[in-house]
Amino acid sequence: MKIGLDIMGGDFAPAEAIKGVRLFFEQAPDSKVHLLLIGNAETCAPYLSLIDAYHHRFTFIEADEVIGMDEHPTKALKEKPNSSIAIGFGLLLKSKADAFISAGNTGAMMVGALYTVKAIEGILRPTIATPMPRMDGGFNFLVDSGINADCKPEHLVQFAQLGSLYASCVSGIENPRVALLNIGEEEAKGNLLCLATYPLLKETPGINFIGNVEGRDLFLDKADVIVCEGFVGNVALKMAESVYDIFKTQKGFNDTFLDNFNFEIYGGTPILGINSPVIISHGIAHALAFRNMIDVAAKVVSSNLTGVIRGRFTQKVA
Repeated sequence: MKIGLDIMGGDFAPAEAIKGVRLFFEQAPDSKVHLLLIGNAETCAPYLSLIDAYHHRFTFIEADEVIGMDEHPTKALKEKPNSSIAIGFGLLLKSKADAFISAGNTGAMMVGALYTVKAIEGILRPTIATPMPRMDGGFNFLVDSGINADCKPEHLVQFAQLGSLYASCVSGIENPRVALLNIGEEEAKGNLLCLATYPLLKETPGINFIGNVEGRDLFLDKADVIVCEGFVGNVALKMAESVYDIFKTQKGFNDTFLDNFNFEIYGGTPILGINSPVIISHGIAHALAFRNMIDVAAKVVSSNLTGVIRGRFTQKVA
């Protein structure tokens, strides 16, 4: 299995990316993953010695351009064909990589995904499912958590289907429970989007729809997949991340449940509904996040999630 890793992406790249690679090699000595490290040799030179002992487990691919975090995604991809992100998508397109990972410019990653490997036929909008920690030590998946701010009911139905397949294939959850995030549990509650989406979810075959859940249920064992538009999802996600920052980082609280709010433990999230596995992460990713992103990518590839999604939606189109 070959996984492309943009070691120039993120606020602390390439140092933290390469430290994360070393952490992966140290902690997964028997892994069959071969990493394709995409970056600028001169910039990376001070850090590459950290992984000299693992030279047989990676290939370095030169990229003499970098897309900055604040650059316009479409313009940057067009004007920087030799950037680490553009080269990563090129590897996917040519089937020279089985997955591509980056903590770089999220917009560029989304544009690259949509215009290079493209959405699977039948998918209206790709989405992302972010793990939300539960009190019992498990995770719920919040779908969409930030890339589709304005949605129609049919989009949320597909998010439910994609999130359900992800929870089942990658996390091994049998018949995952799907819920709609709303301001009340009753079917008649909510805004126009929720009111229109609820009956569609009830009628959608292949998902285990259990009804509405509220914001206070995000961290409880009530559903495995919680569906909402990306605007609401991103607000909820950023609120959860602030809990960790306030109580752990600023106040110094120590608690195992609180530790699960650290995004670095799950590393990144796949873009669901595109033709090749692409994993994105926060720009503030450190070594642990990069290490765990590699794990996520390997699980997505091994589970054939993309093939499962393609098979499900191709049947529907036909």
